[in-house]
Amino acid sequence: MSVTVRVPAKVNVQLAVGAARPDGYHDLANVFLAVGLYDEVTVTPADELRITCAGPDAEQVPLDRTNLAARAALTLAERRGLEPAVHIHIAKDIPVAGGMAGGSADGAGALVACDALWGTEASRTELLDICAELGSDVPFSLVGGAALGVGRGERLTALEVGGTFHWVFAMAGRGLSTPAVFREFDRLAEGRDIPGPVASDDLLDALAKGDPDALAAAVSNDLQSAALSLFPELADTLAAGRTAGALAALVSGSGPTTAFLVRDPEAATAVAEGLRASGTCRTVRIATAPAPGATVG
Repeated sequence: MSVTVRVPAKVNVQLAVGAARPDGYHDLANVFLAVGLYDEVTVTPADELRITCAGPDAEQVPLDRTNLAARAALTLAERRGLEPAVHIHIAKDIPVAGGMAGGSADGAGALVACDALWGTEASRTELLDICAELGSDVPFSLVGGAALGVGRGERLTALEVGGTFHWVFAMAGRGLSTPAVFREFDRLAEGRDIPGPVASDDLLDALAKGDPDALAAAVSNDLQSAALSLFPELADTLAAGRTAGALAALVSGSGPTTAFLVRDPEAATAVAEGLRASGTCRTVRIATAPAPGATVG
């Protein structure tokens, strides 16, 4: 017997970042939108906990207990007094170290899969509690759709989305460390007053109406300057997408994946072709949003 769970990538259409807290984290107003790029996590009974991974850049995925999928299985097993004797296989399609929550998606996927495999019947509240323990983006990978995350981003409020949004994503030639990007954010912000993070009413209204032009005018990412400071070449990718006709261009989360909002499927094709021709990125993907969260099947 095995259980497979499909989990989506995310893009942050708003990432407002507050000053560093005493615990080292930052308060966020993080508007998540799940997009139709997916990892699949399959769990199968085994003699001991084991992780394998296949797909683009799979060699970059840790196969030890630092992997969020392994930590999810260990946490659920510990809470239930079980042995975490499972083989976890991750079929990657979400970019690795790309700012699209691929690792978090794998954690949420493994948690849901192990819950189903072991018949633990954990409540939604308990699953979300474990997700928050695993990492700031993991709860959203479980729920999908669109949500506002506050605190570290783990406390979620579901958001209404009034239509389908079309996106193009450009994957960079190397990754960026999320902690390094936050450290750079702190360095760049040194000596400045950082306002408390608040979600944009215009952005939430644009999502609710399904209006790509209004959303394009409202998207923002407070980590973008830090990502560009560490990876200046991303500016060329952003410019190439705008030149090709994107309504908006931004770094996705902590990067280095760049995200381009477009009006329709035809525009997505044109922007993707322009990005490929520009030579400023490694690969290009087209996806729509919102997408469902972790789904068994």
